[in-house]
Amino acid sequence: MKRFYLLFICLLIGGINSFGQNPTSKNPNFFPIGVWLQSAENAAAYRAAGINVNIGVWQGLNQEKLDKYKKARMKLICDQNQFGLDHLKDSAIIAWMHGDEPDNAQAKKNGGQGYDPCVDPQIIINDYNKIKQKDPSRPVYMNLGQGVSYINYNGRGECRGNIDKYKESTNGYLKGSDIASFDIYPVNNSDPESHNNLWYVPKGIDSLRSWTYYKKPVWCVIECTKISPRNPRKPTTMEVTSEVWMALIHGAKGYAYFCHSFVAPQDEAALLHDPVMLKAVTALNKQVTSLAPVLNSPDTNDYATVKSSNKDVFVDFLTKNQGKANYIFSVGMRLGFTTATFNVKSGNSVEVIGEGRKIAIKDGQFSDEFAPYGVHLYKIM
Repeated sequence: MKRFYLLFICLLIGGINSFGQNPTSKNPNFFPIGVWLQSAENAAAYRAAGINVNIGVWQGLNQEKLDKYKKARMKLICDQNQFGLDHLKDSAIIAWMHGDEPDNAQAKKNGGQGYDPCVDPQIIINDYNKIKQKDPSRPVYMNLGQGVSYINYNGRGECRGNIDKYKESTNGYLKGSDIASFDIYPVNNSDPESHNNLWYVPKGIDSLRSWTYYKKPVWCVIECTKISPRNPRKPTTMEVTSEVWMALIHGAKGYAYFCHSFVAPQDEAALLHDPVMLKAVTALNKQVTSLAPVLNSPDTNDYATVKSSNKDVFVDFLTKNQGKANYIFSVGMRLGFTTATFNVKSGNSVEVIGEGRKIAIKDGQFSDEFAPYGVHLYKIM
């Protein structure tokens, strides 16, 4: 009995609940899909695109902004300013947040030349304790930079390659958050190591999960625009879909989009002004939301195995169970074609979700073709 009680306390502290490590909601039909630092004026448009969380409020939350977000039925993760503290009973505020990317080299104060080192993790931990002291009821969200995945990213300056500054066990940044997030934009990146390697997104998810001993929910921020004029191109709709499902299959419990473009003329809401990408993102978000009860349920173990016909393109997958249905969410992890053969423990037929086709199971297995970075979602009965 004592061991059970101690385990319960550990799980509680770790932010784990019965709905898939989602401390922002107890509703199994809610899966966090966010946008990064978007104005309240655009909240309704993002909500129509299947986005339900706004992360960051420029110049802080006030009554006018709160009213607009609430009218759009948009939840908020924001700085803990005095206005927020005066509205602790408002359920629209689901989490507090730190400043962005403390792990990167920091701009000199007062516009000085060069950069300061990354933020000392103890500062983040101290700020976390202050936030929790003022409101222990809400989780604290922290977004880190691409060094989580691209370990030798030179944008960390003198902190480059130092993963101990991340790890909870070494009093790193992750000790100062309840929801750990990061961003990397492989298509927009121009460095040869990560450029076009979409799998750097799930690589970062794996890092954060292991550095928190799998106790805390992990999110990520996804590219969907051409961010900088220095970068080669913007992602395709297929690449955005792949990045999202790679993250989810590797255990992400939420995700958000970076919608800015700094290509002249600069556009905070570039996603909203790209009809092709907006249509694809809307369909993707609605698909994820429709599967929220499945995604928020515990993973299943040993239900399936997979073998790829192309040794250079392995297929990653996640399995879930809801009632009489088993689910396999799968993605090709490299830029190449392959055929995946799944062996499953039960089931007679496979519905390929969103594709309008079915696959028969013969002798406990079925096969399917994968395009480069292809995604297939299976419901098995």
